Amino acid sequence: MDFRAKAAAIGAVAAACAAAVAVLSTGTTDSASGSAHGGSGGGAAQGEVLLAHGSDHLPSRTASDWVTYADHVVVVSVAAEREIPPSAEEEARGEGLVGRELTLDTERVLWSRDGAPPAPDTWEYAAAGYAFTGGTDQRRPMALAGRPRIEQGHTYILAMVWEEARCAPGEPAAPAEWRGLGEGSEVPFDDGVIGKGEFEGAVRSAADAQSAASAQGSAGSPDSLEDELAGEGADALIVELESARPQADAADATAPGGACD
Repeated sequence: MDFRAKAAAIGAVAAACAAAVAVLSTGTTDSASGSAHGGSGGGAAQGEVLLAHGSDHLPSRTASDWVTYADHVVVVSVAAEREIPPSAEEEARGEGLVGRELTLDTERVLWSRDGAPPAPDTWEYAAAGYAFTGGTDQRRPMALAGRPRIEQGHTYILAMVWEEARCAPGEPAAPAEWRGLGEGSEVPFDDGVIGKGEFEGAVRSAADAQSAASAQGSAGSPDSLEDELAGEGADALIVELESARPQADAADATAPGGACD
């Protein structure tokens, strides 16, 4: 598997994306504010984060999206992290990806869909890891644009859905698992503040999050639920979710493949 194909595969697993990662850009860490900024091309200095761009697994920007597609909205932290080594082919080539598998602890359930399977106390979560060129000692952290990497020492809100095992002809079986919805469903939540904490591999303040949300609005981009509630607490999110209505005409957007025998 070549580098871009591996980037697509790990990016999709890490962020619950259905489509392949198409572009890798460089995000530089601002030492003064701790915010990450997307860039392009060129060599990366130490501390820079490679940002992968891909499609969401399920709609995830609005409260209506969350209550339509999620089983639970939970507060989580990282209890443990394990690296997934590159293939022998990648190591020999000196270019590839190192993945990360996280153990997440559910600290609080904020909302649940009626009839949903119980939220797990602890669960495994595949996350973006590292990209390397010139050998595994020349690696840089990798994140998906517009969302956290999910790192130890930080707290997050996740909208999650349970997916049964899926099988497709000629493809390996996809195991049953808890997954996020997409970019809008993974939200920094340090100190109980929406938007505050690790984002794209850098730490940002609540003020940074609110400024970013304001900039998105000024640019004419539709507000995401995270942007609307930046700087607020969990209670404000619960109010939004309890007042939102599921989309009656939502298409079946689950991953391709049928049930396994």
